[in-house]
Amino acid sequence: MRVKRGIVTKRKHKKILKATKGMKGLRRTSVKKAKEALLKKWTYQYRDRKTRKRDFRSLWITRINAALTGYDLSYSKFIDGLKKAEIKLDRKTLAELAIRKPHAFESVVKEIKK
Repeated sequence: MRVKRGIVTKRKHKKILKATKGMKGLRRTSVKKAKEALLKKWTYQYRDRKTRKRDFRSLWITRINAALTGYDLSYSKFIDGLKKAEIKLDRKTLAELAIRKPHAFESVVKEIKK
């Protein structure tokens, strides 16, 4: 008796097509094209999770540097001052302080200038 794999194949195909929700055209309807699209999608997802971290760090540095222009201080000197004053605030927190609570950021800058 021969083995029929229709049920298994159908289940695999349904799983692939379900994952292509939101795509258009053949990427959504054709199993072959859907599989190709998913492989690309997963590759980009993995890559961009790393890129997002890089982009945010760059954004925080830009915001801190912009906030420091009023205090006649460069970003590199500011970070060096933080290390010497042993203030352990990360860039994300410093960027939030610079935007949302300028008075708190100003007190950090004054502490560094001492």
